Amino acid sequence: MNTRLPEFREERDLTQSDLAEDVDVTRQTINSIERGRYDPSLELAFALADRFDCRIEDLFEPED
Repeated sequence: MNTRLPEFREERDLTQSDLAEDVDVTRQTINSIERGRYDPSLELAFALADRFDCRIEDLFEPED
């Protein structure tokens, strides 16, 4: 899955740790999502979209 999570996070001057704390996961989870090693659960995807006030589709898109 492709993600724009690093872009959204950096635009708001958030560290991975800051974001992880905001959505109640570990920094390693955010790092794995950003590196494409882990696809978030639907619950986590909604939490991330809610944190950035956007749609899930704005953060994530399936790979071709």
